[in-house]
Amino acid sequence: MPWNTFHLNDSVVTSISHLRSCSINYTASHPFDPLCAARARQIFWAHSVNVSQSFAIARTITDPPMAPLPPRSAAVSKGYSFASTWEQNAPLTEQQLAAITALAHAAAEHPMPSHVVKDVSAAKDQDTPNGSAELSQQLTELVLLNSHQFYKWHKDLEAAMKSETEEKYRQYVNSLTGALQICDTLLGQLDSTLARFDDLQEQHQAVATKTKTLHDACERLVMEKERLVEFADALRNKLNFFDELENIAAQFYAPTMSVANAQFLPLLKRLDECLTYVGNNPQYADSAVYLVKFRQLQSRALGMVRTHVLSVLRSASTQVQTAIKDSLGGNSRTSLSEGAETSVLYVRFKAAASELKVLMEELESRGSRKEYAQILTDCHTLYCEQRLSLVQGVVSQRISEYAKKEALPSLTRSGCAYLMQVCQLEHQLFDHFFPASSADAATLAPLVDPLCTALYDTLRPRMIHEADLDLLCELIDILKTEVLEEQVGRRGDSVAGLRPTILRILGDVEERLTFRAQTYMRDEIANFLPTSEDLDYPAKLEQAAQTPVSEDEEGRESFSTWYPPLERTLSVLSKLYRCIEPAIFTGLAQDAVGICSISIQRASKLIAKRSSPMDGQLFLVKHLLVLREQIAPFELEFSVTHKELDFSHMLEHLRRIFRGQAPVFDFASRSGLARTFSPRVLENQVDAKKELEKNLKLTCEQFIMSVTKLAVEPMLSFITKVTAWKASVTAAGRIRAADTEESKPLKEQAFATPEKVAEMVSKVNETLEDVLPGVVIKMNLYLESSSTRSILFKPIKSNILEAHGQVLGIVESEYTLDHAEQLRLRKISELQAYLDGLC
Repeated sequence: MPWNTFHLNDSVVTSISHLRSCSINYTASHPFDPLCAARARQIFWAHSVNVSQSFAIARTITDPPMAPLPPRSAAVSKGYSFASTWEQNAPLTEQQLAAITALAHAAAEHPMPSHVVKDVSAAKDQDTPNGSAELSQQLTELVLLNSHQFYKWHKDLEAAMKSETEEKYRQYVNSLTGALQICDTLLGQLDSTLARFDDLQEQHQAVATKTKTLHDACERLVMEKERLVEFADALRNKLNFFDELENIAAQFYAPTMSVANAQFLPLLKRLDECLTYVGNNPQYADSAVYLVKFRQLQSRALGMVRTHVLSVLRSASTQVQTAIKDSLGGNSRTSLSEGAETSVLYVRFKAAASELKVLMEELESRGSRKEYAQILTDCHTLYCEQRLSLVQGVVSQRISEYAKKEALPSLTRSGCAYLMQVCQLEHQLFDHFFPASSADAATLAPLVDPLCTALYDTLRPRMIHEADLDLLCELIDILKTEVLEEQVGRRGDSVAGLRPTILRILGDVEERLTFRAQTYMRDEIANFLPTSEDLDYPAKLEQAAQTPVSEDEEGRESFSTWYPPLERTLSVLSKLYRCIEPAIFTGLAQDAVGICSISIQRASKLIAKRSSPMDGQLFLVKHLLVLREQIAPFELEFSVTHKELDFSHMLEHLRRIFRGQAPVFDFASRSGLARTFSPRVLENQVDAKKELEKNLKLTCEQFIMSVTKLAVEPMLSFITKVTAWKASVTAAGRIRAADTEESKPLKEQAFATPEKVAEMVSKVNETLEDVLPGVVIKMNLYLESSSTRSILFKPIKSNILEAHGQVLGIVESEYTLDHAEQLRLRKISELQAYLDGLC
């Protein structure tokens, strides 16, 4: 392609358009920058030079060799140098460098397309509104034939752009100049306004300072006013308590004022408040005077309350008494029925005195104060007095009716039940008027105690003349179990006032029972005079053993064989055990067991004289064993400590005083004198159970020894003589008396000849075969327990076996075999088998 027909391709045109757009956009983004236009022109110029260089390089490569061109003009060199300097000072971005590279490649490969002029003209028309049509026509018709034309075209294009850009910036400059003038004017006005604002601020500060000063002064005045108002209110409140004196006094002394008035209780409350305040502030002037006057008013008010309460109670009592007379119809000997009694005595009285309820509640709410506690106590007393005047006659008459037709146990039940009903009704009525005080049983004591005294006065004369132990025990059981535990315990505080009287009656019954028990033990046990039938042992036991007894009568039949004092002792102890206090029972049981033991021992001696010593011993063993077994379930210590005063140490000191060896009064040794003339306290502990065990053991030992002597008495005598002979032989051997009697052998002794020994053995065998079985029979008769018999017979067997063993040893050592065979002495094994067969 010839170089003069070179055309710009699409890439070159696009790059040129891009450069132009960049310069225009830079100018648009800095509209108020005076250097923005020059900066945009420089950017476009530098890149245009680069494009022209690229175009020249492309043309050199594509065109055929030509003659060298004339040298560039100075203007061109100057422009190139300027572009290089600008390129160094204003380096391109990567995107711009990429665009220039694309232009270089496009110019080197292809000629400029024919439509470049159209595209450039179109872009120029879009950017510049003025002269765009003419420029578009020129560019459309322009055909670039060489570089000179391109430079010219480029110069024209640059001039057109410069003109267009300078026009736009002229307009900007003009606009900015006008705006600057307006700003200068505004700044002048603003300075004037700020100066006025400064003056206003100074004036405002002055006004604010004066206002704050005034506000602070007002606040101080307000606070001072509030403080003074508070002080005045406080002073007024305090003075009100003192000022109320005249007002309260005027109302209390008014002729229309009474306790029934609706203003009385509020006025009394205000009086209490004033009295409390004045009493708590004695430092105020004339507080003592006001306190005395307030107390006088309070005393008058409480006096009015007491008078009013008494008047209301008397009026109610009068109404009740009238109702009682109407119910009886003028017959004072008859008593009210239970329904009429409740209706008249309680319902009518409650209705008649109903106006006291509010007043009493008000008094109880202030009961913590001494004055109100006292008036409340007075009201309780007045109430109890009026109620007692109404109820006492009715209660006494009802109890008298019970006493006329009922026995002592039934009277006790009925009287206690009736009094519990009365106490419960009285407690309910009292609780209606005094709800806060009803929990304390002591407040109703002035009313309940006289009512209970009526029952006590009725029961006591009959109790102190009662001698039957069973009836007294029944009374104690009624009072303890039925009354105190069941009824009083179930009803609680409502009948608590009855408890002291019941305990008093119970104490009297226990005292009477103790006295009667002591009398019974003295008369029926200690002073018991046995009859011949009572001492008919062993006939009584033999008769009881022969009489057939059913299972129901077996225990009763065993009692019939006991000695009467034993049966009576155990009977009285069993009755007293659950009726009296343990401490009292221990003393009585101690006395009873001791007295019973003495009585049994006395009877044993009589039976020994009447029947036989063995019968007396077995009688004593039997009854002491029964006594020990029967008192074991009581689970009490039968030990009593007796304290006595001992003056025996004073005798020697008195002798010395009478002899003149010691002064009567020795002030130098007061403590020693006091110790000398002070009695010593001796404690003597007596245990009836141990005494019983001791007597039983002694009796058993006596019985064992008596049976042993009865069975083997000859052997025991023989053994004793042999022992004495051996002792004499030993003594004779010491003095070496060859011809003395003791030097003879044992079998030659007068008491130990074979004939004598054979006679002894024969007697013992007869006793063992004839007498000892009878002893065992008697033991079976007296002692019902086989274990007891076995224990008692075991030492007897041991003694018999030991006596036979000792005799057998003497025979074997001192006699010949022929003599031993003639004696017919039993072997130990045979004798033991025989004795085991007996018991």
